[in-house]
Amino acid sequence: MASQTQGIQQLLAAEKRAAEKVSEARKRKARRLKQAKEEAQDEIEKYRQERERQFKEFEAKHMGSREDVSARIEADTKLRINEMNKAVTLHKEQVIEKILELVYDIKPELHKNFRK
Repeated sequence: MASQTQGIQQLLAAEKRAAEKVSEARKRKARRLKQAKEEAQDEIEKYRQERERQFKEFEAKHMGSREDVSARIEADTKLRINEMNKAVTLHKEQVIEKILELVYDIKPELHKNFRK
């Protein structure tokens, strides 16, 4: 009987050690998965930053910076406004004369629906 009890005790101890090993393996697996996720997130972030840098370089190379684009639009707008002001100044007298000519050239006549 004592040998059976001793055998049972050994089995229980072996089962306990096996359960501890399984538990430790699960913990290692969970730590490794967590570490792998963190490494993947780091890689993703590095890749995103690299692509962002490349995009900004491409944008600066092909479009110029936003300030440059804004400055070009502003300069173009000022140029067009100056051209329009010159055109107004150049043709202003002729337009006024034409308007006055049309206003002063009154030809009184009866309307076609007027009955005597």
